[in-house]
Amino acid sequence: MPPIPILHYPDKILKQVCAPVMAINDETRDLIRDLIDTMHAGPGSVGVAAPQIGATLRICVVDVSKSKLGRANNHGLLIMINPEILKREGAGVMREGCMSVPDYTGDVERAVEITVRFVDENGDVRQVEASGFEAVAIQHEIDHLDGILFLDRITSLKTGLFRRKKYK
Repeated sequence: MPPIPILHYPDKILKQVCAPVMAINDETRDLIRDLIDTMHAGPGSVGVAAPQIGATLRICVVDVSKSKLGRANNHGLLIMINPEILKREGAGVMREGCMSVPDYTGDVERAVEITVRFVDENGDVRQVEASGFEAVAIQHEIDHLDGILFLDRITSLKTGLFRRKKYK
């Protein structure tokens, strides 16, 4: 399927708290396919959340395996329905970008290790311990489900927000 256009800030959907998924059905599976296709189509994208393509449901996908930052430490493609972070450890600052905020990147402080529980596409409850770049990507996507953008977590608006370089 072709990728779905990404909503850009300040679209109001990006600031909404998403509703939990009550059942995994054909509509849910179609949304998951759209998220995966959209993630793969995005330049350097390692994750997409449902509100970024206009759906206010608690579903996101993350796959850092093809990124140089996540290649050595990842769980592959994670399809997360109703994800919940159970544990956060440590803190680190990393430069983040977002397809919904295409003109900027920013320094964001996040936990460096997390434990997340979610339902997968088969309806199975899973629990994953993630660290490093994968932990950051998961936290970023779950924030989308709570109506939070990386802009809301910038360490300093004066020194932590950067205009994205334009590549020709």
